[in-house]
Amino acid sequence: MFGKRSPASESAPVRAPAPAAATVTNFRTVSESIRKTAPVTIDPPTAAPPPPPEARRSDEYYVTKSMIFGALIEGIDLSQLARLDAESAREEIRDIVNEIIAIKNIVMSISEQEDLLNDICNDVLGYGPLEPLLARDDIADIMVNGATQTFIEVGGKIQLTNVRFRDNAQLMNICQRMVSQVGRRVDEASPICDARLADGSRVNVIAPPLAIDGPVLTIRKFRKDKLTLEQLIRFGCVSPEGGEILKIIGRVRCNVLISGGTGSGKTTLLNCLTHYIDDGERIITCEDAAELQLQQQHVVRLETRPPNLEGSGAVTLRDLVRNCLRMRPERIIVGEVRGPEAFDMLQAMNTGHDGSMGTLHANSPREALSRIESMITMGGFALPARTVREMLVSSIDVIIQTARLRDGSRRVTHITEIMGLEGDVVTTQDLLVYEIDGEDASGRIKGQHRSTGIGRPRFWERARYFGEEVRLAAALDASEKNSA
Repeated sequence: MFGKRSPASESAPVRAPAPAAATVTNFRTVSESIRKTAPVTIDPPTAAPPPPPEARRSDEYYVTKSMIFGALIEGIDLSQLARLDAESAREEIRDIVNEIIAIKNIVMSISEQEDLLNDICNDVLGYGPLEPLLARDDIADIMVNGATQTFIEVGGKIQLTNVRFRDNAQLMNICQRMVSQVGRRVDEASPICDARLADGSRVNVIAPPLAIDGPVLTIRKFRKDKLTLEQLIRFGCVSPEGGEILKIIGRVRCNVLISGGTGSGKTTLLNCLTHYIDDGERIITCEDAAELQLQQQHVVRLETRPPNLEGSGAVTLRDLVRNCLRMRPERIIVGEVRGPEAFDMLQAMNTGHDGSMGTLHANSPREALSRIESMITMGGFALPARTVREMLVSSIDVIIQTARLRDGSRRVTHITEIMGLEGDVVTTQDLLVYEIDGEDASGRIKGQHRSTGIGRPRFWERARYFGEEVRLAAALDASEKNSA
């Protein structure tokens, strides 16, 4: 089957198969080593129907799977398999596994056999037990805590799944397979790694010896259907009037900072705002792991690079932000500000790159300003506090605060303007605030986006320059009426 190959470990990765250049023969010739193995019998379930996919599989299942997987790896040539396209390779593997099951006289139910076939195909061609979770579009996060424990986040709530791995070696192999696709590595010498999947999903791996109980893999999944601002309005993330204000903010080239906690929807909202950038503008994105999904035609995506084995060659987010200033950008978008690149981002916003955007972790607009000050100070810039605050006032126009509430829902809680400097204090004003009124019988948070009564925001002149002042006035008036 696929020709005899030299013995290899069970965890050897297989690159994504390329289209076949020629016909490969002898796919289903089962090796004599498989025929000589003693038969294995698993008693089928007696009375109850086959367990649902959510039920935890028995240890016997994993023992059988490991034995069949070993026989498959021993008898195939992975280099021949790589010549096939993904679907053809999957069909050939399924045929061989069925033949192994028949030769070894393994007795199992039809559903168990189907699960086994899918699992082995995923192990050889994909990401093993994670494939069913990656295929689900309702999952926001996948959190693997060692080989025996996998959690997911659905609807803002964390749930334990039945997914498990044979051992930590298999989990580590899958982690290696993920990060190697973007030219990165994870091992004892480099046990922390950020990467991304082909669909843009963000991947973080921390491996032993730093992770004591085995490799820890965290995947922030991206939806296949990209969310729009209109959908966020329907979900109640922001009011219709607030959504209209956000559209105008995106159109009139305000410098925007999106602040929020982990998993509060910062990147999703940033993707939605970029939808209102004109197609003729040149946009450059700078990210640690490229996850922004901009729809414009003229987009340049930049991504950081970790150091090589010798500890050199690293390219930081600050290096990217400084370099993109030489690339004639009209808008600069920084995926997440977390260090000294905050200074370079403010410089960019203040030197003719209006409409630039970024995200950072903070729990309120006021705290977001303090965090930027702290990041600039920690970057080694010996600047007086007043100078830093003057940069903040002249660079950032609007802070949009997002939050994930205790029921798992996500809301835009503040749309806040930076007004100016009074003494050494940065002054702000809220255009829109989300206020919680209580909760319903099912525990869902009830609340309303309320206007603060501001009739003419600071970016009014900018809106008038772009011909959006009438729509802005209408949105502010409607928001105030609905809040009354």
